[in-house]
Amino acid sequence: MTLAEAAAQAEALAAAGDEQPLSQLRAQWDDELEAAARSTDFRERVDAFRAIAQFRFRTKTELLQRGLDDDSPAVRGTAIVSLERLSRDHPGLVNDFRSRLHRLVAGDPVDAVRRLAVVALRNGSRRPDTVQLLTSIAQSDEESQELRDAAAKVAQELKQKRVTR
Repeated sequence: MTLAEAAAQAEALAAAGDEQPLSQLRAQWDDELEAAARSTDFRERVDAFRAIAQFRFRTKTELLQRGLDDDSPAVRGTAIVSLERLSRDHPGLVNDFRSRLHRLVAGDPVDAVRRLAVVALRNGSRRPDTVQLLTSIAQSDEESQELRDAAAKVAQELKQKRVTR
């Protein structure tokens, strides 16, 4: 079985709420996931960062940070998607990664990575600096229409959230 196959199995277990087998599968694939995340092949790194969310590995935040800093846009994007998925139930993850997500939104050279980072910010708490950044991007004629639309939508959603301190 490959890491991708094990991750798909983990996804099914998580969806079914089978915590015990999921936990056993996590333990079994932990080392392989770590090795794949450090591979020289970006495709293996993509599989590893996708697997973090599929396995519901909330303890892999240091590894996610590595993915957000990866040279490959595919890896950065996959790490953001995993962070977004994990943060749906645990918004503190986005808050922990907020400064890195802000840097990706503001300056990643790949527009798709920037849009993914915007979407991930939706799961965090409402903070003025995030709303300001997103509003600024939404109003900029220098940004793509897709990025401006995503930033405007998430900024509006954040404005409607209750303020958390």
